[in-house]
Amino acid sequence: MARTILISLGRLPKGLELARALAGAGCRVIIAEPWRWHLSRVSRSVSRSLTVTPPDASAERYLEDLNAIIREHTVDLVVPVSEEVLHLAAITDSLPQHARLFGMPQAVLLKLHSKLAFMQAARQLDLPVPATYDLASAEAAEFASRHDYVIKPILSSAGHGVTLHRAGDALPDLDSPAVVQALLPGEEFSSFSIAHQGRLVGTVLYRGLIMTGTVAVCFESIPQPDPEVLAWIRSFVEQTGHSGFISFDFRRDQTGRALPIECNPRTTSGIHFVQPEDLAAAILEPDQPNPFRLRSERVLQQFYPALTETQGAAIKGRPWRGNLRHLFGCRDVSWGRRDPLPFLLMPLTSHQILRRTIFAGMTFGEASTFDIGWYE
Repeated sequence: MARTILISLGRLPKGLELARALAGAGCRVIIAEPWRWHLSRVSRSVSRSLTVTPPDASAERYLEDLNAIIREHTVDLVVPVSEEVLHLAAITDSLPQHARLFGMPQAVLLKLHSKLAFMQAARQLDLPVPATYDLASAEAAEFASRHDYVIKPILSSAGHGVTLHRAGDALPDLDSPAVVQALLPGEEFSSFSIAHQGRLVGTVLYRGLIMTGTVAVCFESIPQPDPEVLAWIRSFVEQTGHSGFISFDFRRDQTGRALPIECNPRTTSGIHFVQPEDLAAAILEPDQPNPFRLRSERVLQQFYPALTETQGAAIKGRPWRGNLRHLFGCRDVSWGRRDPLPFLLMPLTSHQILRRTIFAGMTFGEASTFDIGWYE
């Protein structure tokens, strides 16, 4: 009998990637999504799409809706996608015996999501990290007086609220908790990993080529990953005993050393580079050996947000011509020859995201997570 998998978000290409991989492995895939119409709803890989209460409207009702779906459809495995995992993980203790969550308990994920708690945890593991302080601390004021720095809300996503400052700039007075972090001047790139009980199943390193805010909408895999970065990720996973998805953003300092600037305990765009059969195996049989091979395509994109970003850059006089070779030279992550509707109908199914990016001035990341993020 086919296993029933509940994917907890369908609006993003990452959710569609998971749906296709798991359906290809013979699973029955159900989507739980606050939006009635979304990218994955029209996919051949999705057996059913069910609407749930958005977490920002009522986290309690959101969990009730999920639990009802899990019981009614005898769900075997719940697979999170994006920021909704921070709410979703609270169901761990209420799951029926036949179901499990692919990931860690909520308390663990919230510590990783916190820009301050993550850095403190890494330091306790003797792993190198950039200087990071609570904005309200005396250490933050002293550091900011002598170094260029970044201010980030402690609980944020998609680069929301991030500001850059020069040494000696006065620290702002913010209403919500934030961190002061050293501004690293070098290259920025990201990782995507799957882990199981402290064993690293596989990792992808990639960099953004077209950005909307701090979110990459066109990206390339790094063919020769930095061994020190891979070792950092492996050590963190092993020492914390992590299971599920885990991702990091890295930036290089003045010496060229790459340091993690934050942790994202969820999927990122790196998921699109993993061979679908290996992605499914890593989720369905995480305790088994898995080759975690990468696709042959080195550059991938999300065409519509990349196009919107390029048009906006042209209108505002920012550089845009370099984007064209990516826009018309690589595959959209949602395109599938045997499953074409998600890409073809994206302007309709993703209208909530596109409308907010075009008319409300939101970045793609902000527009796609405004109702599922954890900010308190």
